Amino acid sequence: MAQTQTAVLGGGCFWCVEAAIQQLEGVQAVRSGYMGGHTANPTYQDVCGGRTGHVEVAEVTFNPEVISYSDLLHVFFTLHDPTTLNRQGNDVGEQYRSVIFYRDDAQKKTAEEVIAELTRDKVFDNPIVTAVELASMFYVAESFHQDYFANNPYQPYCIAVVSPKVKKIREKFAKRLKAGA
Repeated sequence: MAQTQTAVLGGGCFWCVEAAIQQLEGVQAVRSGYMGGHTANPTYQDVCGGRTGHVEVAEVTFNPEVISYSDLLHVFFTLHDPTTLNRQGNDVGEQYRSVIFYRDDAQKKTAEEVIAELTRDKVFDNPIVTAVELASMFYVAESFHQDYFANNPYQPYCIAVVSPKVKKIREKFAKRLKAGA
């Protein structure tokens, strides 16, 4: 049996990242949570209030024999705008910043290489501002945030923001999706 790896990605609201990434073949689990702040056991209200320094993130457990870390990062860069500092659409604040939290030197190197490739290939009109930072303590978000889009597909934010991102990933990475996604 293959070893799993864990990636921690912040690209705006964790509902979006979770819903898009969990469709991918090789992704075994995705948990919404918080990382990168200075307060122990932050709550959603604390993080949204900008008082903790945490970022809304998705912790992704994946099988690297099915989807590589590099491929996962390419999907990540497709599903959000990595050129806006502390913002994704109408979600504004440090908690929505674009960040890759690496677990080891290999992940750090891969993240830096993917950013360099996207920059070299001029994939985005503006410079990528995605931070690459050493992973710190991961705090699992409250239970109602887990599988939020699947459980609340008709909630207005899900219709307006999450659904288009999920659709974009389904279209662009159709061959990489789990059966039935």
